[in-house]
Amino acid sequence: MSPTSPANPGCPTRRLTTAQALVAFLARQYTERDGRRQRLISATWGIFGHGNVAGIGQALVEAGGGRSGGGKGGAGNGAAHRMPYLQGRNEQAMVHAAVGYARQSGRLSAHAVTTSIGPGATNLVTGAALATINRLPVLLLPGDTFATRPADPVLQQLEVPHAGDVSVNDCLRPVSRYFDRITRPEALIPAALQAMRVLADPAETGAVTLALPQDVQAEAYDWPEEFFAERDWHVRRPAPDAHELEAAVRAVRSARRPLIVAGGGIRHSAAEETLAAFTAATRIPVASTQAGKGALRHDHPADVGGIGHTGTATADGLARTADLVIGIGTRFSDFTTASGTLFADPAVRFLHLNITGFDAHKLAALPLVADARAGLEALTAALAGRGYRVDPVYETEYTGAKEAWEERVEASFATPDPTARPTQTQVLGLLDALVTEDDILINAAGSLPGDLHKLWRTRSHDQYHVEYGYSCMGYEIPAAIGVLLATEARTPPRPVWALVGDGTYLMNPTEIVTAVQENLPLKLVVLQNHGYASIGGLSESVGAERFGTAYRHRDADGGFTGPPLPVDLAANAASLGMRVLRATTVDDLRTALSEARDAGGPTCVYVETETPDTVSGPPPAQAWWDVPVAETASRPAAVKAREEYDRQVAARRRHL
Repeated sequence: MSPTSPANPGCPTRRLTTAQALVAFLARQYTERDGRRQRLISATWGIFGHGNVAGIGQALVEAGGGRSGGGKGGAGNGAAHRMPYLQGRNEQAMVHAAVGYARQSGRLSAHAVTTSIGPGATNLVTGAALATINRLPVLLLPGDTFATRPADPVLQQLEVPHAGDVSVNDCLRPVSRYFDRITRPEALIPAALQAMRVLADPAETGAVTLALPQDVQAEAYDWPEEFFAERDWHVRRPAPDAHELEAAVRAVRSARRPLIVAGGGIRHSAAEETLAAFTAATRIPVASTQAGKGALRHDHPADVGGIGHTGTATADGLARTADLVIGIGTRFSDFTTASGTLFADPAVRFLHLNITGFDAHKLAALPLVADARAGLEALTAALAGRGYRVDPVYETEYTGAKEAWEERVEASFATPDPTARPTQTQVLGLLDALVTEDDILINAAGSLPGDLHKLWRTRSHDQYHVEYGYSCMGYEIPAAIGVLLATEARTPPRPVWALVGDGTYLMNPTEIVTAVQENLPLKLVVLQNHGYASIGGLSESVGAERFGTAYRHRDADGGFTGPPLPVDLAANAASLGMRVLRATTVDDLRTALSEARDAGGPTCVYVETETPDTVSGPPPAQAWWDVPVAETASRPAAVKAREEYDRQVAARRRHL
């Protein structure tokens, strides 16, 4: 006869360590939306140290760790409930990989990440911030110092004289949507349930942290069997309130120049087809944030491209004259609003469809708090019987402006000399000519996000994967691995491209080893321009004269204007196990990209890019971005930059 739980008399129990119980519990959690069911936590990333190797590490062995779910026994109880293990090289990168997986999985499936105490735990903070800012689920399981304090302090313990219960894991509190420290085995039960609730809630999701003291991880407890029953977490689609819906209908019907700003919430809700139906009925143009790009295909008549500081002239021109801005699933960040200067019509008003009230009320908007798809369906139906459609003159205006912008895109992508070194935008043009709707592009920081937002022609809803909520250098390579893991069931596999500059590559190349270990067909494009191109340009515009942005030897005066550093990133990638294709000309690059796309294993295309001139380069920023300039300075560059700053900031307004 099985022992029974003292907390639930008559309920059979299973004796496991806390770590074993947690892994067994996670393997039995599922999400369900629209009749589709999948594992909520489908794998666990881990780097082991003394704070988790004997706890979570041992539990993963018991659970049949490994990509294929191999192994037997213990808490696994069969192949369906095994917990695959993925080996990372850097704790921050493991979180990025998990985030890439969650985004590609529509936030319906996520990964866990386990680390030791000390540096392993604090290395999670950047990844956690990225996940929470982007509203993407990831479960963090850092080890923690002893709950029982048999020796004090222990290795890597943070000693705070005024608070004995503080550890380095408390750094994760402000960047986590839910945080708990499991100081007793039985405390895991409510904490684990709360963790799953937050991960599966589209209005609450982000990084979730369960800090696990290393002694508690290994402590045994008689767990009620019902804790290990399969559990489905329904991902809700809340419908809009009738009063808010009616107010939204009135706002749309009275608008002469409405503009939709499509955000990442459209993708998370799988509302792309619903948005297309709404625009077909109303002919309202659609601009997109970085997270929302791809909500409509680039060739959809209503798609006017990216909006804001990195947006198109078409979208930004419409934004300046819009009388109603309809935000759908966006946070309205400063890049989108051009730091409060973009929406310039004195009578402009905002309608914001968002699943969270926090976001729906931004810019003093009329809130429509609902799931993006459910809200759009309701708004489409409510408008259907009232005959709303934008004036044909307005439609002709924005479609004509879109055609003119396409000519600028073609000029940026053109490669008149196939023997020349390519510019960055020409690299994108060659990729544009090669890819199909199957390809996925991943980027996060530097000058590439601006070029991509303005110029890239998105062919499918999930092709454009640019992380710009946290703009985190080093995201691209591990995120591409996460995307590959989320799409590996496809035959043939989808081509996944990680586009990085040399600055980003040097930040975090370590997960190349993971791609090689797993034989994932990662396509890495490294653009070598010998420095921080994006910040170099920004530095020049704000009077800092590109100081500290070039990768060059020191000169005789102590500056950095000497020859470029002799760093060979291609050789570095090859030393980590990648096949590397070097390209020096446009023709070389065209061939290398095609070869990489067909490759069955991890392949790197390395190219040194040419600085473009004003004709062949990307179009300049079409809207402002607020980076405060020194109010007093002796150098002419800063004085001039401050004059321009004062001129721009005068146009800012608060939308009330």
